[in-house]
Amino acid sequence: MEKQELKKRSEVPVELTWDLEVLFATRAEYETALTKMEADVAEFAETFTGALNNAEVIVEAIKAYEAIQTQVSVLYHYANLPAATDLTNADYTQMAGQFDNKMATVSATLSFFDSELTQVPEEILDAVVEIEPLYASFIRHTKADKHIQLTPEVEKALAQLSPTLYAPESIYDQAKLADMDFGTFTVDGEDYPLSFVLYEDFYMYHTDTAIRRAAFDAFSKVLKQYENVIAQAYYSKVQTEKTLATMRGFDSVFDYLLYDQEVDQDLYNRQIDVIMSDLAPVMRKYITHLKEVQGLDKVTYADLKIDLDPEYSPKVTIEDSQKMVADAVSILGEEYTEMIMRAYPERWVDFAQNTGKSTGGFCTSVSANKAHPYILMSWTNHLSNVYTLIHEFGHAGQGIMSSDHNAVVGDNPSLYLIEGPSTFNELLLTDSLTRKTDDPRMERFALTKMMSDTYFHNFVTHLLEAAYQREVYKLVDAGLGFDAQKLSELKRNVLETFWGDAVEINPGAELTWMRQPHYYMGLYPYTYSAGLTIATQAFLKVKEEGQPAVERWLEFLKTGDTYIPAEAAAIAGVDITTDKPLKDTIAYLDRSVDRMIALTKELN
Repeated sequence: MEKQELKKRSEVPVELTWDLEVLFATRAEYETALTKMEADVAEFAETFTGALNNAEVIVEAIKAYEAIQTQVSVLYHYANLPAATDLTNADYTQMAGQFDNKMATVSATLSFFDSELTQVPEEILDAVVEIEPLYASFIRHTKADKHIQLTPEVEKALAQLSPTLYAPESIYDQAKLADMDFGTFTVDGEDYPLSFVLYEDFYMYHTDTAIRRAAFDAFSKVLKQYENVIAQAYYSKVQTEKTLATMRGFDSVFDYLLYDQEVDQDLYNRQIDVIMSDLAPVMRKYITHLKEVQGLDKVTYADLKIDLDPEYSPKVTIEDSQKMVADAVSILGEEYTEMIMRAYPERWVDFAQNTGKSTGGFCTSVSANKAHPYILMSWTNHLSNVYTLIHEFGHAGQGIMSSDHNAVVGDNPSLYLIEGPSTFNELLLTDSLTRKTDDPRMERFALTKMMSDTYFHNFVTHLLEAAYQREVYKLVDAGLGFDAQKLSELKRNVLETFWGDAVEINPGAELTWMRQPHYYMGLYPYTYSAGLTIATQAFLKVKEEGQPAVERWLEFLKTGDTYIPAEAAAIAGVDITTDKPLKDTIAYLDRSVDRMIALTKELN
């Protein structure tokens, strides 16, 4: 594998960056729009404060509220996306911070809307839905919020405090991407540059065991130096969540964090418990096979993400990815494929590698007809990049289709469902790689990519985050605190329980709790496996039934927030009220690993 060097953001070719001029052509246009939005908010408050007393007025108010939310969405993305590409740029971080401060004032001004709506009698709220059925999900949430809404004065104060309440994630990002200096590490007398992005996107997959393990050790050594400040930031975050849970009358922080997802603790705990017990043996079998094929002396935590057959792994350029993506999603029809392929000429994606850039990948959708989704990732010419890209395209496709078929106040699906479309697209990519060949090596290669990129990432990495996170929140619910040493102890216990004797949990593995921003997003990590469970069963139905299952999946992508998760999943043909989809998915993975092992024997 070639050496990697990170450029400064100013040195990156523009064609590798996303196009923010779709939002505003100039900074001056942004400033003008920001001023207009603030004026519209003031006018909205003046017009509707104390006036939400009949269905017709409420419908008018919701429409005006949607117009403001659309303005806010465009402004937010223009102000915050640059910082995600380079946190070392003071101008970017200042613009994001200034917008967040403005939004605190805006949110405080708008807080009356939810406060007054929750005081409206239910028969009037039901009449709103009769007038405008697209507002049904918004009204569903409003009626539920009657039980947790605080006084208008407190709600306004909380809105004004929002920059402070969300500060822990900003502290984490600054420490990780701006302050941490990983320098270089040395192997056999040669120096190698290291950064957070380079480790996560390059060295973690390196084919040279000595370089890979040395990179992990050097990476962990720097993380260790920041463990106390990161632990304190995280402690501040979870204590804030526990305080808000108590204020709103929840008995448990789990119930509070699952409230907006519209799922209960049984669904949450089942997702973690079944995977920890039933998937662990499957993954141990896979990782033991990886050890044998690669001829490793042992499998350490630093070795988990390597390819089974790295010599067969093709180098994939961004241009190459276009054909691969188009072929993979073509089963969903011409209209869906054309929608996704617009991403390349319209520059939805920031592919560049540069210093200060956020790690991993994400997709965010803008609530405006002219604006397209935005995707951030770092392209390193590996097939795993195509998996990341098509994963984010899954989010983008759902965002567009949901927006096209729902009101602005009803187009965001439950977090429980959000990772279904993204992981479904990854399965389409693996299927595309396998159906075009009768070569057993290619079939094995595709199966290993499905394991290492789709299921390992979403069913293992994020699930183990969720299992660890659950232990942290149990401490908080019990009124106990924690420090960096306790977090490392919890993480190590989870890793050792899952991997058993198959993997050596070497020093540094326990610091994995410092590597993900997901812990600052509530109970998000477990939803990856929840979404992939839905995606796997829907994908298998597409393979079995063909077009009828495709139509059900496309209908699922349009649902937005129309239904609670169990009802939405049922549209895709998946019953998440039982553990059958999860157990069937694990059984599918077990068969895939057995097939992989059989192909290795055939090749040998």
